Amino acid sequence: MNFEMMHPADRIVTIMNRIYNYGMTTTSGGNLSICDPDGVVWISPSGVDKGSLRREDIMQIYPDGTIVGPHKPSVEYPFHLAIYAARPDLKAVLHAHPPALVGFSLVREIPNTAIIPHAKFICGDITMAEYALPGSKLLGERIAAEFAGGVNTVMLENHGVVIGADDLFNAFMKFETLDYCARLEINARTLGKEPIALSEKHMDIYKQKNAPAMDEFIPRIHTSEELDTRREMCNLIHRAYDNQLFTSSQGTFSKRLSDGSFIITPYAMDRKYLEPADLVRIENGMKEHGKNPSRSVGLHMAIYEKHPEIQSIIVAHPPHIMAFAITDSKFDARLIPESYIALKNVRKFPFGSSFMQPALLANEISIKNPVCIIENDCVICGGTSLLNAFDRLEVMEYSAKSVIDTAVLGKAIVNIKPDEVKDIEIAFNL
Repeated sequence: MNFEMMHPADRIVTIMNRIYNYGMTTTSGGNLSICDPDGVVWISPSGVDKGSLRREDIMQIYPDGTIVGPHKPSVEYPFHLAIYAARPDLKAVLHAHPPALVGFSLVREIPNTAIIPHAKFICGDITMAEYALPGSKLLGERIAAEFAGGVNTVMLENHGVVIGADDLFNAFMKFETLDYCARLEINARTLGKEPIALSEKHMDIYKQKNAPAMDEFIPRIHTSEELDTRREMCNLIHRAYDNQLFTSSQGTFSKRLSDGSFIITPYAMDRKYLEPADLVRIENGMKEHGKNPSRSVGLHMAIYEKHPEIQSIIVAHPPHIMAFAITDSKFDARLIPESYIALKNVRKFPFGSSFMQPALLANEISIKNPVCIIENDCVICGGTSLLNAFDRLEVMEYSAKSVIDTAVLGKAIVNIKPDEVKDIEIAFNL
């Protein structure tokens, strides 16, 4: 999807649909705006169902104050205008009330974005604006004062969050990432553990994460097997995103083809809208001409080279299993038979293992132990097929959620006993 070529009204409707459909705002909550090159502010309306917003509903506020459109503009439009006045470099503003971020605003805390590396870079510095009446001039002044200090993300006491960016999609990416961090931290604390933040040294290590230098090749043909694989991958990538197993900017799928090449997701493209042609074919250590594969491509190459029985690999960041990645909690898959069958022994490896030493990590992954957790980074799932790897990912996340949910029950988890595990291994030839 070419977001830049969309009309401002269509951009607002598209992003509002994503926010509403992923449970990040209510029918009446949240507002979005875009300041176009002529200085006209396009803004979502007041009193219109956010779940069925149309382009015709979007309001316009001209520089002279003239309001055009079939409704009233959002009651929060004063702070949108105040932000644009304070920061002419910003061209989009997003405000919403996702439950996790509202939770933080109620206790006057800011989510820790240093628990995973990319979040700190995406969200930048975050401040908190003092409470004021919604729609009031005072609220606009307080929010604009925070933005005037140079930050692009401002939490609101007892209210939610406001994010500014150069375009609406970048605002959404910051918003989605911050909300993800909030949910991740809540899950970790529900486990009874304090999240472990990455040090500056770890951040410096992450800055070194790059795809290996690769020559390019021009594909002569696209076999029916490859075309089918691309379609299947996109279907499951979209499902993974819709199920919030990863965010728009993070998460990698790959699938091996019968000739030894493999298909992998591209770098820095929105997972929500990936199409078959966007995926990247890797052949004999070379990448498809004109495309950039995921930066984890080196790990995928190392695993495929080491383990011919592994046909698909997924790197993802589901919020419940990642609670184990950002704490010292150990995840034990001996919960129900299905979780042990799919996951076996879930081991945890140090931060940086997936990109600093991919060959060494590849030695630790096999079809017998196909999943692992990388501290403060990701989970990795291998499978005999794309669906098999995806199933392991879902089982990991659902099992982790079950463990976290037991915290409110106030009783210790009873794992499947060793002799019962042995029976499972014999019955299912594990």
